[in-house]
Amino acid sequence: MNNPRFRRLGLILLGLLAALWFGPFLIPVPPLPDVQPVSALADPDSEFIQLDGIAVHYKRAGAGQPALILLHGFGASLYSWRTVTPALAADHAVYAYDRPAFGLTERPVEWAGENPYGLNANLTRLAALLDFWGVEQAVLVGNSAGGTLALEFALAYPQRVTALILVNPALGGGGGPYARFDFLFNLPQMNRLGPLLVRGIADSGMDILESAWHDPSRQPPDTAALYRKPLQAENWDIGLWQFTRAAQPSDLPDRLGRITQPTLILAGDDDRIIPKESSIAAAGQIPGAAMAVIPACGHVPQEECPDEFLAVVQRFLSVVFK
Repeated sequence: MNNPRFRRLGLILLGLLAALWFGPFLIPVPPLPDVQPVSALADPDSEFIQLDGIAVHYKRAGAGQPALILLHGFGASLYSWRTVTPALAADHAVYAYDRPAFGLTERPVEWAGENPYGLNANLTRLAALLDFWGVEQAVLVGNSAGGTLALEFALAYPQRVTALILVNPALGGGGGPYARFDFLFNLPQMNRLGPLLVRGIADSGMDILESAWHDPSRQPPDTAALYRKPLQAENWDIGLWQFTRAAQPSDLPDRLGRITQPTLILAGDDDRIIPKESSIAAAGQIPGAAMAVIPACGHVPQEECPDEFLAVVQRFLSVVFK
């Protein structure tokens, strides 16, 4: 044990461990440039409500029953529904809102009690929004991760959901692609570096946006700007990191048979993010679910194929609520 070689090796190992443990705290995390409070980024028709100390951004249009609640996907915001909202609002009260970590909803940095980015908080927040809007029951329309929330809400609050419309729903379970690294995400070193790591989405997110479309050349000129706008919000990097950390393993695919509401599942036939086979399989697990595949369409049919999307949705609503 007195061998100089072993002593040197021990010192090297100790040095490496110290660098791994303390190094992340020494890496500077510069402040985000050109960010603003969410209220400064609001549109003329934007509205905010304080729920548990968080300014939640929402928009509403139209009147009529049943009310439709539009739930956006990961990396998106209520802007993803802008093309189809006017047609839906011709016959229905339509509400869309941004979940924490997305859009123009405030990103809390600190909190006491339940994690505002977690599933339970998102369920109780949606229930609180329905109360605030005076909506006793609603049709939930969820795209991608919004479809996950719609299903979880229907299982937790079945009396408040009259029907489900799931658009390329994310049903992978297991807490998402990073669940296996959960122990790393909870290390204080990673919590410091996490916001710095997710800033890369400012560039890579645009590549993902292109892959969400069957034909990206059909994107309206303002699409990229609307998706980038939330990246101007204060603490957007912290919010996205905390949302990622909050992901938990899920057995949702095993509970689809408990859904009792009339359900429509839509899928683009060229969804490169969630293959249409996943949606078709889910339709087979939900009792009585209707399935529609939109040709030459990707992950966001409400944006890329609005006419086809509206035709399928309006036909489903007319049958369920005739």
